[in-house]
Amino acid sequence: MADNYPPLYIAYLVYFNRDRDYFECHEVLEELWLETGRNPLYKGLLQVAVGLFHFRNHNVRGASMMLESALHKLGDAEGDSLGMDLSQLVRETAQYTDRLAAYERDPFDFYDLTIRITDPELQREVDKAWALITPNIPQQTKRQRGAKHKERARILASRQQSSSERNE
Repeated sequence: MADNYPPLYIAYLVYFNRDRDYFECHEVLEELWLETGRNPLYKGLLQVAVGLFHFRNHNVRGASMMLESALHKLGDAEGDSLGMDLSQLVRETAQYTDRLAAYERDPFDFYDLTIRITDPELQREVDKAWALITPNIPQQTKRQRGAKHKERARILASRQQSSSERNE
C-alpha cells in the first residue's frame, strides 16, 4: 500500500508531525497538489499547515481564513482517508477555527496539531523518511522560498522536460 503514498505526501507528514514546520509542509504539498491535478484533499491538508503557520506568526485573521477553507475541502472526505485519521484532523481543525473566531475576547497561545496515521504501511514509510529528511534549522518564520524549494523546482522542471521530450 505504500506505493499509493507519494514521497511528497510522506515528507509532508514528517514536516507536520516531527518538525512542526508548516511552511515546509506547504512547500511539499503544493508541489504534490499541482502534480496530481489539484486534488482537493491535498489542498485542504496544505491549508491546515498554512493556517497553523499564520497563527504561529500571530496572524489570527489569516489563520482563520486558511483553516476555514481547509475545513470546506476536507469536510466531505472519508474518516480514514490517505492513511490518516482525517476525521480527527477535521474535528481538531474545527475546534481551532472556533477558538480563533473568539480570539479577541478569549486569546490563547499557539498549539500544534498532530496527524494520526492509521495505515501501518504508511507509518513505516514515514518512519523511514523521518531518518532521511533533514529538518530546516532554523525554521522559516516568514514566507520565503529556501534552498529546498529551489531543489524541488529544479527536479520538477527536469521531470517536465523529460516528459515533454518523451511526448515529442
